[in-house]
Amino acid sequence: MNKNVTFSIGGIHPNDNKIARGCAIEALPLPQTLYVSVAQHLGAPAKPVVAVGDKVKTGQVIAEPGGFISAFVHSPASGTVRSIAPRKDLAGNWMTHIEISVEGDEWVEGVDLSDTLVTGIPEDIPATLEKIKACGVVGLGGATFPTHVKLNPGPQAHPECLILNGAECEPFLTSDYRIMLEKTKEIIVGAAIMQKVLGGVKTVIAIEENKPEAIEAMRKALSELPYGNISVLVMKKRYPQGGEKQLIDAVMRRQVKSGALPVSVGAVVQNVATSLAVYEAVQKNKPLITNTLTVTGDCLPVERQHNYLFRIGMPLSFIAEYAGGVPAEAAKIVSGGPMMGKAIANLDAATVKGSSSILYLSGKLTKRREEGSCIRCGRCSDACPMGLEPFLLNRLYKAGDVEGLEANAAQDCIECGCCLYSCPSFIPLLDNIRMAKGQVMGVIRARAAAAKAAADAAKNENKK
Repeated sequence: MNKNVTFSIGGIHPNDNKIARGCAIEALPLPQTLYVSVAQHLGAPAKPVVAVGDKVKTGQVIAEPGGFISAFVHSPASGTVRSIAPRKDLAGNWMTHIEISVEGDEWVEGVDLSDTLVTGIPEDIPATLEKIKACGVVGLGGATFPTHVKLNPGPQAHPECLILNGAECEPFLTSDYRIMLEKTKEIIVGAAIMQKVLGGVKTVIAIEENKPEAIEAMRKALSELPYGNISVLVMKKRYPQGGEKQLIDAVMRRQVKSGALPVSVGAVVQNVATSLAVYEAVQKNKPLITNTLTVTGDCLPVERQHNYLFRIGMPLSFIAEYAGGVPAEAAKIVSGGPMMGKAIANLDAATVKGSSSILYLSGKLTKRREEGSCIRCGRCSDACPMGLEPFLLNRLYKAGDVEGLEANAAQDCIECGCCLYSCPSFIPLLDNIRMAKGQVMGVIRARAAAAKAAADAAKNENKK
């Protein structure tokens, strides 16, 4: 009997296609030019603190947080600032980028670039949080939420469990798997640091059963390190196991209510790559300017599959060319996995902190089939890990019923694609519900803004 845990609602079992799992991480060389976006995190874009013509060093702050939910941005190489101007990002949207002409790799003072493992956990929690903030660490599981904010939920919150997400349930992606093998102890030290910040809570490293080597490596490393209350939990292979609410359900058997944060049920979730970044920030004074991405796809030969250590700001075209060029059979190029990733609108766009892949997909995997009529089979509802009714949300969206969409929790959709994957009529459920969710969130934001304006007006009236 398989005792491995999983979440309780919905989910699907796509072929994992982890073709690049055996490819060790390779460090990419520096390109001639880097384009560093000021919007590499959830929240307000960072504000540039350098000017055109300035000389910068690797790891130097070039943009500071633009608000409470924001993050520092650092130079990924040494060189000269050539421009600070709008440039198209991965989605084709215009965003301010700091262009740096690369002239070397001279790091700022104080960064430890050695491979020596540092295992001592600092006692000063405020100083630890400040270092994580100063190094620009953000969540690397997809949302890029500033880590120092997530680790400091406030006096009213009562975290009970830190969950490290090692599921990497998206097909094709293998970068998290590789760092669990190659940076095992660093990830665990990062987890111990976050555990300390959160008050010594129970810590679980959650890994899917299709990564036995990573499970074994983590358990072996834990036995060799001096930390307590940290364990590895094996989960069933099931998509979207790496979703935040799905992980909490699997590990703690608790459900996060609509609109609530994970800490409301005592959970704090961080990705294994984020844990590595926390280690490097706190123990090595190294800012977040590198991450690992997978170059993979069903139309790419095995010998051209790679896991690369990249610097932020590298043009995707540079990485693609270094990896052998775009395969002729590629019908679509995706940033992220095939389920939740987004098609790359511009291959000259630059990598950001949360970049996870360049995924080449053939026409066989990407061709849209002719849409049929809904046959009310309910498969989309059975597959939805959020317990929604995608067929109903699709109908409400087509009817323009925004109130109905909100009443049926369209805003809770995590855009995992399970509904689209399971629909026998090939209805573009995900596309329509994504649009519907945007409409509902627009109404919610407008309502919140109106309420704030009314409260401010009342406060000003009381002062008179």
